[in-house]
Amino acid sequence: MEKTIQKTELKKSCANCGAELKYKPGTTNITCEYCGHEESIAIDENGFEELELYPYLKEMGAQKHSEEISMLHCKNCGANLHVEENYKSLHCVYCSMPLVIADAYKEEWILPGAVLPFQIEKEKSFTIFKKWVDRLWWAPNKLKKAALDPQFTKGLYLPYWTFDAQLYASYTGKRGEYYYETQSYRDSNGKKQTRRVRKTRWYSASGNVSGFVDDTLIKASKQKTGRIPNKIARWNLKKLQPFNSGFLSGFVTEKYTIPLKEGHLHSKEVARDIATRWCKQDIGGDTQRVSSLDMNLSEETFKHILLPVYVSAYRFKGKEYNFFINGENGQISGTRPYSFWKIFFAVLFVVILILVFIYFAQG
Repeated sequence: MEKTIQKTELKKSCANCGAELKYKPGTTNITCEYCGHEESIAIDENGFEELELYPYLKEMGAQKHSEEISMLHCKNCGANLHVEENYKSLHCVYCSMPLVIADAYKEEWILPGAVLPFQIEKEKSFTIFKKWVDRLWWAPNKLKKAALDPQFTKGLYLPYWTFDAQLYASYTGKRGEYYYETQSYRDSNGKKQTRRVRKTRWYSASGNVSGFVDDTLIKASKQKTGRIPNKIARWNLKKLQPFNSGFLSGFVTEKYTIPLKEGHLHSKEVARDIATRWCKQDIGGDTQRVSSLDMNLSEETFKHILLPVYVSAYRFKGKEYNFFINGENGQISGTRPYSFWKIFFAVLFVVILILVFIYFAQG
């Protein structure tokens, strides 16, 4: 039975005061920031659905799981953003440039099948960032004021594709087994020495491997600037919830710009790496070589999922910087300016110390 999913552009109003309800990170509730009223987000007990891949590759699944949403396009960095709130003004989460609300347009997307809701409140993200800034030795003193402007920090849901498949592969290769020989040689003084040298005996190998490849995670967006660092791009996918637009309320959602077909091709490369690893495990020995690999994927399915991150774009002395916090586990990474004068005086101090040491050493 086809499940019904609330349209993402609809807003939920507070039953008490009429204000917009927003998702409360770490819960399954939407809450009113004005009167404190809370409502539960309905979670689909059937879980999230894996969609059959090839119908979507051919014709977007005959529109069965797709719909139109309102979008804002950043002309500076190319990000495509959807906002689940009633906004009057907005800046791009990646480059801080103002977005023109009047330029909003409708665009179709494959509905998310699952979302990993934010687990960290925005206030905690500021605390994490402040600690990070305090540890930057060579950062200018004015960085804190420039960076912690709440106007430029947004909770962002990033789009990803996940792919599942049954994998079968046949291979040929070689199994290497180490052995050691004692060799004689002469050292730099001409004295005869011995040493153990490791060598490898190679044996032909072939066979088959098979298994289930679960949740291959493929990034579904790209921009000119503001790429999400690999350091923070790790989420616990066991926390995924069936998609409900309530989780998006009060946050920005980025639309995928890497199409499903391109994401699928990337997932096949990842699957091939997995198959190669399985083959090497099957070959055994001390080292392995895979000469040929014939891989087949079947029962392929996919999901469009949304993953949480806090993004801040800030400008310091005319240059743009970003920082990113994983909205699930609090990992942080970012770009930062360096203070020329701090570095200059530190180097000068070291040079003076060296000169003083030399002076007293010669005295």
